Order: sequence, then structure tokens, then C-alpha cells
Amino acid sequence: MRVTRGMMRRRLVALLGILLLAISALVGRLAYIQVLLSPWLSDQAQALWSRSIPLQGTRGTIYDATGQKLVYTASAPSVIATPAQIKDKPGTAAKLAAVLGMPADQILQLLNKRVSMVYIQPAGRRITDQQAAQIRALNLPGVYLTEEGKRVYPYGTLAAQVLGITGADNQGITGLEKQYDDVLSGEPGAITFYAKANGEQMPGLGQSYIPPVDGLDLQLTIDVHIQQFVEREIEQAVAEYNPDHVTAIVADPKTGAILAMANYPTFDPANWKQYPSSTYNQNLAIWQTFEPGSTFKIVTLSAALQEGKVTLSDKFYDPGYYEVAGHRIRCWKAGGHGSQTFLNVVENSCNPGFIALGERLGKQALFDYIRKFGFGQKTGIDLPGEGTGILFPLSKVGPLELATTAFGQGVSVTPIQQVMAVSAVANGGLLMKPYVVQAYINHDTEQVVHEVQPTVVRRVISPQTAATVRQALESVVARGSGTGAYQAGYRVAGKTGTAQVAENGRYSGSHYIVSFIGMAPADNPRLVAYVAIDYPRPRNGAPVFGGVIAAPIVGRILADSLQYLGVPPQSGGLPKKQKWNDIPQVQVPNFVGMTIGDAQRAAIQSTAQLQTQVVGTGKYVVWQAPAAGTQVPSGSTIRLYLGDSPVPQPQAGGSGGGTGGQGGGASSSGGGAGNSSAGSTGG
Repeated sequence: MRVTRGMMRRRLVALLGILLLAISALVGRLAYIQVLLSPWLSDQAQALWSRSIPLQGTRGTIYDATGQKLVYTASAPSVIATPAQIKDKPGTAAKLAAVLGMPADQILQLLNKRVSMVYIQPAGRRITDQQAAQIRALNLPGVYLTEEGKRVYPYGTLAAQVLGITGADNQGITGLEKQYDDVLSGEPGAITFYAKANGEQMPGLGQSYIPPVDGLDLQLTIDVHIQQFVEREIEQAVAEYNPDHVTAIVADPKTGAILAMANYPTFDPANWKQYPSSTYNQNLAIWQTFEPGSTFKIVTLSAALQEGKVTLSDKFYDPGYYEVAGHRIRCWKAGGHGSQTFLNVVENSCNPGFIALGERLGKQALFDYIRKFGFGQKTGIDLPGEGTGILFPLSKVGPLELATTAFGQGVSVTPIQQVMAVSAVANGGLLMKPYVVQAYINHDTEQVVHEVQPTVVRRVISPQTAATVRQALESVVARGSGTGAYQAGYRVAGKTGTAQVAENGRYSGSHYIVSFIGMAPADNPRLVAYVAIDYPRPRNGAPVFGGVIAAPIVGRILADSLQYLGVPPQSGGLPKKQKWNDIPQVQVPNFVGMTIGDAQRAAIQSTAQLQTQVVGTGKYVVWQAPAAGTQVPSGSTIRLYLGDSPVPQPQAGGSGGGTGGQGGGASSSGGGAGNSSAGSTGG
């Protein structure tokens, strides 16, 4: 076919059109890349070039209930290196090693890593200001200083398991540090710069700074003064009895706020790596489970009174044992207590009497109340690692299990469960949720961001029943197995506990956990206090009973704490029943305002034969416990708190317990080990 000029023209036009379309497409594509994709491509390029030095926000401070700092963060410099920016790595390693006291070859290994950035650790983390100044003076290319937080503990080991610890990266590991890590940690910031592919910093692009956000502060319910009272008593108990473990808790029964919580063994949170993991990982007050012994009888008594199965004036005859399903469960007192009222049953911590109460209730009712009081479930306290405890499944509760449960054996509970259960008796019948943190506070403005409110879990018993139980427990302290806790003027109510520990499937004849749980004042309790001592070993061969060992400790904690809180002594409580071996009571003189020398001489010259224990530093006595005018056993120890200036006004009235000459021996304390196959417990 012949190609005409018209055909040629049409083909050229078509070719020109295709060419124009191609050029238009290329121009459009170029415009798309240059205009529309430009921000995205710039971001991608900057992401490839950018390097960041992390900056941590200040970790929140932890305060006690009175505003005292328990933990705070002090800023400390740390060394970071960008390996690609360091040309003379051996020389840089040698210079850093001389300042940090770290082997040069170890630093060189870090500098040879194919990473964008590396901490010079461990010696380069949280260094001193002097070391930081030396490193700045070296002006080493690729070596930077960043700020990291270092936790400081002004009170040393105080409340260590409650506060917890932080790791190398300032993260919470245990205790409140772990539980509230997201609240305390804040948000990280960074210093950002731009570098080439080989890691060298790009000239002329400068740096950008993203400020970190500080964490929130926490204010606790823990009161540092009450915590110190508790830890003082634990130290004394350890020195006197050489136990395996000690746990103590003080709570406000009306709110569930924990005012003190301490354990032995303890540790220094600033040097936690020097201690075994079991010491810093486990808060025994919420984690440890054990058979409670006679302190659990408070639950049985409360249930029986609430269900109308008994009154305190009802009679019960104790021949010294109780027959259950072919087993003879013995009373701690050989020959028994004979004819007595149920108030006497409580005072004497009589196991047969409580077995009778358990049978009157029946397994369904008793275990219903046990669960209502919070046993067999976590309390929900805001601390990690809480235990649950163990209860018999109802289907496996026979007559023997019912009997042993009624007096506190065969069940497994935690200390915090017991404190909250007894707090329900103290506050009129309401089970409260325990808590340790009461507020979040803005670190910079000091304004409260969030306030924790008390939480009622449920009503367990009526106010009338709770008042009757408190009446019985006050009688335990005034006339029964708990006389060691008696504090004149403060109406202490409580219950002793002495529980055998099962070892290799059998109850040990020597290993006991002795305990006491008390409240004061009995008519309107402000405080509930609990102490448990695992495997006490008295040096003088004294009997191992909760009434002898644990009760005086709780009495002193309650008295000193109430005196500190400004609760005045009151009249109208039950007088203490005097026993043949009680030490005569004497009145404490007023030492406040004296120099320490005059006070000690006055104590020595006193006919009361008082001992003194000095607390703090200074020339003058600014406070004393027990307070002036308090009745204490002759020979008791008076704690004298020192300051730099005299206090001219006499000390406000209050009561505390001395450490010496506590009345009551085996004959006046609750029961010890029984002889039955079930391994009975007593006060």
C-alpha cells in the first residue's frame, strides 16, 4: 500500500501526541514526588539520618502521710557513646577507663559494637559530678553525657518491702515502685541530631531537644513515726527471740489505710543487690500464708454471736478435751478450765469451747462467715505479690475439719487478711479494702491529681455484734490470755495466737508462730495492730505463747502510736486482773525539758527502777514514751527522744509500754500446743 502524505501527517501527529502524553506523565510524576511526597520523603530521610540520646523524666517522689520524703530521685549523669563518630576507639576507651575505673578492654568492646548508641556500663551509669566534669574536659568526639535518676532513701531500710526497688533503667521491680511504675515513671524525652550513614554527625544541622515529662509523686497512708515504732519493736523482738521471720501491720480500721507495714528480714533498697532475692521480692505481710491459730477465733466468735448461737454469759464445761470423730482434741490447759462462761472461753482461749461454737454454727454458716470476712481471697491491697490463703473446700469439710477450723487450724491466711477481718470488728462490722497510696501529686505544681477514697467491700456483722466482740476482746487483755498487751488508759482489746507449724506432714513440737492482734481504744478503735513472730527462740527457756511474746509488742505499738496521734487516755476501761507473778505498777515521771544527763540520773534515782533508751540526737528530752503519769511495771524502759532545745511545756498525757518487766507468765497466757492428732493451738 502506497503511503500518502496525509498518512504521514496523521502518523506524525499521533507520535507527537504520544510523546506529549509521556512528557506530561513524567512532569506529573515529578510534580507528585517534588510536591506531594516531599514531606513524607523528608521525614523518611530525617528518620534515616536522625539519632537520639534518651532523656528520662524525673521519677516521682514517694511521701509518707505527713509529707516526709521516703524515696526521691537525685539526678546523676551517665555516659553514652556513638561508636561511628569515634575514630580513635582504643584511645577513647583508655581515657574513659582512667576516669570511670573500668577496664579499657571492656569499654573498647562497647565502642566496637555496630549500634547507633551505647551506654558505657556499668561504671558509666549514674556517675559522680566530679567524674562528669572530667569527661567533659576530655572533649571526646562521639561521647555524650545524659542525665539519669538515682533513687535516694532518706530513712534507709524503713518500709523497704513496701517501697520496693528500681532497676538499672529506672523501672519498678518490686513493691510500690512496681505497682505504680506507670504513675511514677513519667514520659522520656531526647536530644536528637543528624548523622551520615557512617555515623558521623552532619555539619550545620544542629540538634533538637524534646523535654521529658516528670512522673507523678505518691503520698502514702504510711506514717513514718508509726512505722518507726513498729520497726523498733521488730528489732527488739529479733534481738530477744532470734526468730526466722517477723511481720507487723498497723491499720486505720475505719478506712482500711495502712499506717505501718514491716517485716524481718529486711534490706537496704539502695543496695538491694547485696541481699537474697527472697528478702526484697517478698513482702511477708501480704504474701506469707500460715495457720493463724487463736487469732482466728475472733471470726468464729463473731459468726456465733451474729447468728444467735451463743451469748457471752452462756455456760460451757471444759474437761480438758473435746471428742470429735474419734479424735480427742485437748485444751492447752491440762485438766481443762472446768465450768466457765463463753466470755471465759474467749479470755482463756479455750479450744474445746470454740469447737462447740463451730458445731453450733455448722460448716455452711461458719465457712460463709470466713469468706465474708475476706479469707480465701485477695484483699486487693495496692501492692504486688499478695497471697490468697487456703480454705477447705466445703465438700471436704467433715466434723474434724470443722472443729480445727473453728479454733484457727487447718486454714491458711495472710497477715493482711487477718488485719482487715479484725478491722471489720473494730469499725462496727464493715470489711474495708486496704490501701497504701492515698494520693497522686503533680511533681512540679504539688497539686493533688487524684485522691484515693476508702472502699467498703461489704457488711459482715452488725454494729451490735461488733461491739459485743470488742467487749470480749477487751476482757481478754484485761483478764485473760492477752494481759501482756494491757496499757493503762488506752483500753486495748485483742486476741493471742500460738500456732504449731506443720513440717514434713506433721505438726512440729518446737516450731511455732506466735501472734497477737489488737485494737484501741476498745470502745471506738482508732488503730488495729498485728504482729506475728515465726519460730521465736527465747534464751531463758520461757514458754512460747502469743500472750507472753507477741502481746506486749502490740501493746507498746498501740500505746506509742495513740500517744503520737494525740489520743488522750480515758477512764472507764476494764481494770487489769492482777496475778501472783505481776510486777508492781509505778508512775512514769516527766523527763521532757530535761537534759539527757539529768533525765538518766532521775530515772536511776527513781524508786521505780526505770531504764532509759535514747532515741535521736541532741541535748534535751523533747518527747518520751510512755508519757508522764503512765502506770508501767517497775523496771520498764522509758524511751527518751532528743532534740537541740528544751521543751518547757509538760508532755501531753498518753500511754506507752515499757520494754521491761512485762507481767504474765504461762499461767496467765493462752494455750500452747495441744496433744491431739489434729495438733491443736491455743493463745
